[in-house]
Amino acid sequence: QVQLVESGGGLVQPGGSLRLSCAASGFILDYYAIGWFRQAPGKEREALSCISSTDGITYYADSVKGRFTISRDNAKNTVYLQMNSLGPEDTAVYYCAAGMFHSDYERRCGDISYYEYTYWGQGTQVTVSS
Repeated sequence: QVQLVESGGGLVQPGGSLRLSCAASGFILDYYAIGWFRQAPGKEREALSCISSTDGITYYADSVKGRFTISRDNAKNTVYLQMNSLGPEDTAVYYCAAGMFHSDYERRCGDISYYEYTYWGQGTQVTVSS
């Protein structure tokens, strides 16, 4: 069964950190570009970061640049999102997604729209509050 499962969310105080994991089963993550998204209540889905399959080229939205870091461990079939200096504005459900794209396109993974990804996780809640 093809599946993406996010974990690592929770309640954290402002200024704190969390590391989200996105574990794949039923397919080999090596061949897929991975994107992280979030959606807060009443807001549109926001693309945060992505990483290409082959070159490991990364993209970060301005809202998270310098605070979040995406990485992949192909041996564990898992992608991570390290989130530092969290603030209340980061409160949302966080999703990972996987898709196969032409190599030239995935090197510009910041241009890939959410609907172009094939597999999605169920989401993990991140709440930043004191």
